[in-house]
Amino acid sequence: MKMLTGFQRAIANSNIGPWWERYCSYLLHLSNLFLVTGYIALLFYALIWEAGNIVSLPTKKIGFYNFCLWNEEAEKLDCLLFKDLDKMGINKVALVVSRICVYSTPVLCLYVATTILQAQTLKDRDGWKLACNLLAVCALNLPAGLSLFLLQTQRWVQISELGEVFVALAVAHALLLLHMIIIGMYLAQLKDALPPGQFFPVKSIP
Repeated sequence: MKMLTGFQRAIANSNIGPWWERYCSYLLHLSNLFLVTGYIALLFYALIWEAGNIVSLPTKKIGFYNFCLWNEEAEKLDCLLFKDLDKMGINKVALVVSRICVYSTPVLCLYVATTILQAQTLKDRDGWKLACNLLAVCALNLPAGLSLFLLQTQRWVQISELGEVFVALAVAHALLLLHMIIIGMYLAQLKDALPPGQFFPVKSIP
């Protein structure tokens, strides 16, 4: 029992604590870097590079800004204008809302990246809370907008036709949720160690 007590005392007097804190800090920085880079790259690839085309086939191209179906007589894709979507039974208001929800997500993610960078630099709890709240908004906006879009176009979109854009958006959403969980756990663990009030200063510095 005395040997065990001495061993515990030796561990307590060692420098494992600071080393472990540095390790966790580096791990948090790396996870923030990889996760932010991952979901921002996926969102820009799906929504900008691929123009948000959920279905991209030689005979069909359906996305947030494209609605093209195969014309058998002309043997080519026939793309409808936004004003003509009512004739296809698509609610234009719902389509606009889905666009806003989905395309606001990468913009908010860019703001999340700058907020996390400032929070890490200032070691501020308010900055981490803001980043976590923004991630929660992104994690709600993306699936809400995508679900609303698929609900309006379900007559022409089959599950087997969902392409790389859908997969990229799904993976981006998973990374957003993972990042939000990591920041939430970090705040819960170090809620007393992070000083508040630096990200939103009460008074200006003279």
